[in-house]
Amino acid sequence: MVQIRERDLEAADLVRLVRASLDAVAGSSTRVVVNDRLDVALAAGAGGVHLRSDSLPIERAKQLAPPGFLIGRSVHSADEAAAAGVAGASYLIFGTVFPSRSKPEDAPLAGVEQLAEAVRRSTGTPVLAIGGMTTSRAAAVAATGAAGLAGIDLFLPASEGYDLTSVAGTVRNAFLQAARAREKRATAG
Repeated sequence: MVQIRERDLEAADLVRLVRASLDAVAGSSTRVVVNDRLDVALAAGAGGVHLRSDSLPIERAKQLAPPGFLIGRSVHSADEAAAAGVAGASYLIFGTVFPSRSKPEDAPLAGVEQLAEAVRRSTGTPVLAIGGMTTSRAAAVAATGAAGLAGIDLFLPASEGYDLTSVAGTVRNAFLQAARAREKRATAG
């Protein structure tokens, strides 16, 4: 999934960016969602919208969206995760889990314990972690039962030899290993 998050663009420019992104992923299973602009997401033909915790209610977005349209929600506590799951969110992004460059240094951090609690209380809605994601933290995130992670720096070239395929593979393997370990514990218990 690719989230288009450009708060400073006018609607017409944002629609053009979303359509160009849709063209770039055409033929793949990648879904494009638009941050907090349901109007733009619908006008551009995106696969969904990602709502901030203080924006349009999930129930209202569901009334306006076509079938199969993803409606994600940012959450910052287990209580918010539970409420958004009950409201019918397609997925949740929980954070800030670890320190990151994109948040102020004094921003409160949730940590993996609160992430795990949000996953438990999300009523089965997939939860993705955000904030300070790295390949070395992927296993800890996966161990919470989170469905995945979201990031900016993790997926941007950090050096000349950066390999997105390798980064994605490392993250994927961490999640697969954690899922196998959870399944093994569940069948043993």
